Amino acid sequence: MKKIWCINFVLLLIAAGCSTSKTTTSWKAESVVNVKYNKILVMGLMRDVDQSVQMNMEIHGVGDLSDLGYKAVSGLQEYGPKAFTNIDEETAFAKLRNSGIDGILTIVLLDKQKEKKYIPANMYASPNGYYFNRFWGYKTAMSQRIYEPGYYATETQYFWESNLYDVGSRKLVYSVQTQSFDSTGLVMLGHQFSQSIFKEMVKSNVLKKVENMVTTAF
Repeated sequence: MKKIWCINFVLLLIAAGCSTSKTTTSWKAESVVNVKYNKILVMGLMRDVDQSVQMNMEIHGVGDLSDLGYKAVSGLQEYGPKAFTNIDEETAFAKLRNSGIDGILTIVLLDKQKEKKYIPANMYASPNGYYFNRFWGYKTAMSQRIYEPGYYATETQYFWESNLYDVGSRKLVYSVQTQSFDSTGLVMLGHQFSQSIFKEMVKSNVLKKVENMVTTAF
């Protein structure tokens, strides 16, 4: 009974349009252990048409870094959408240093795909055999699925790459690729995404709460 309740609960969450993110691959420089940054720039690198997505991801990234005790700023809010266009590397890094930024977290939208999924009218009418052990339960569930029309929902799948760079050395510190799906809106997408990548960074000893922070030189 507990197993069936858990399955039904998960199915109901899916039907409600829950948003999830999962890490597919990650990499960390060997010398990195709980690095202390004074100020981290969260910068989305996306097309102009995805600027609303970019802003949402940056704002949530800044908020979750703040929860860890880091000072962070949004690239769009700090510099605007064209701040690093038509300038060379030295000028860009001088601008960053003048703003007190010593870490950069980039968020790149590699790809996005729309998928159409069928949502049964009765989510308890599962086709996966959860009611095989009881004929009447299975018969009732499948009858409901057959005779009650469901609906189609469009879900967008996002593929991300996020890199953490050290401004002093200009080197890559950490990289993670993430896959997200969302059918409820950008707010939930940004919240779930930023929580997932920072969870991985803490787990990998790249970042941690500022208390008792150990500074590592590059």
